[in-house]
Order: sequence, then structure tokens, then C-alpha cells
Amino acid sequence: MLIKIFICLIVGYLCGNISTAYICGKICNVNLKEKGSGNLGTTNVMRVLGRKWGMATFIGDFLKVAIPVYFVMYVIFSGENYANLLGLYTGYGAVLGHCYPFWLGFHGGKGIAAMSAVMAVYDPWIIIVGLALFFAVVYSTKYVSVGSLVIAVLFPVWVTIRSYILDYNTNFIHMLIVTLLYTISAFYMHRSNISRLLNGTENKIRQKRTKAE
Repeated sequence: MLIKIFICLIVGYLCGNISTAYICGKICNVNLKEKGSGNLGTTNVMRVLGRKWGMATFIGDFLKVAIPVYFVMYVIFSGENYANLLGLYTGYGAVLGHCYPFWLGFHGGKGIAAMSAVMAVYDPWIIIVGLALFFAVVYSTKYVSVGSLVIAVLFPVWVTIRSYILDYNTNFIHMLIVTLLYTISAFYMHRSNISRLLNGTENKIRQKRTKAE
């Protein structure tokens, strides 16, 4: 089992290294590591290059994670009681690859689009609830970062409901620990946003980003 987990993490990490934001920036002759927040993720691409490229980045980041997770859960290990667990490990490896791509000096995005892909493959209903919650929070607070963090908290809560209360999966504790790693990673990657939120300096949507960010 440990070997399978290790392989899933490596495969996920390599898939996560595909930086859609960096590719979109290259196409537009823009080095996104030096523009806006310097983050190679959907939000920064949208602010620097516009909605079209921001959407392209989200779709690319979503698919690079959803595809390997889907194959692990529903093709390679289909029918096994640990298929969901290995899918979560594959997804977590992809999130790490997205946040810390080795070929870009370990400088990537914050992993929310990547995490949402894992959530969608794990249970399509979570993405429906998650999107509704995300847009409701962003609409009411005007902070994308707050919506992202709410989604990160939703994941382990949903796994608890689905895997323990509804399905009573014997790997529930292990799965919960892995999903909590997603949440911890999301909060760590958003630590600067959290600091600005506490200081009241976080940018709201449709607000011009300051040079300090």
C-alpha cells in the first residue's frame, strides 16, 4: 500500500507541474512571475491578462488534476475499497506540483483550482455545493481569498459526511487526514492573504492590485 501511495503522489506531482498560467503568460509574452502578485494561478492571470486567459488557466489546472485522479479512482483501482484514498493522494501530489513546480524554481499557484478538481472527481455534488458557497462568499465579502479558504474547509467536512456518515468507508480516518492536508496547504499558501485580511489591506474583486502585493 505504501508503494502505491508513493507512486500516486509522484504521478500527481508530475501532472501538477504543468503550469497553465505560465504557458498562458508565454503565449501573451508576459512573465506572470513578475506581474501582479507573481502568483501562477487563475486569479493573477485574470487580473493581468483578462477573464479569457483566466478561464483558460482554471480549465487547464482543473484538467491536469482531474484526469489522473479519475484514472486512479475509476480505472486503475476501480472497485477497490482504497480507490478513493489513492485518488486523494494523487490529487494531493498534484496540488503540491501546482504550488511547487520543480522546473519553475518551485514557484507556482496556490492550489485552489487543483483542489477543486480533486473534490469534483471524488464527488460531483461537492463541486456544485462548493461553487455555490464560493460565489456566495465572494459576492458577500468581495474577497476571492475568503471564498477559496471556505472551499478548503469544506473538503474535509464533506469527506466526513460522505465517507463516514453515509458510506462508512473503513479508510475514513486516513482519508480525513489527507483532506486536512489539503486544507492546511491552502491556508499556508494564502498566509499573505490572511495577513492582509487581518490588516484590512486585502484587495477586493474589481479593485486594482497595489504594488506591494
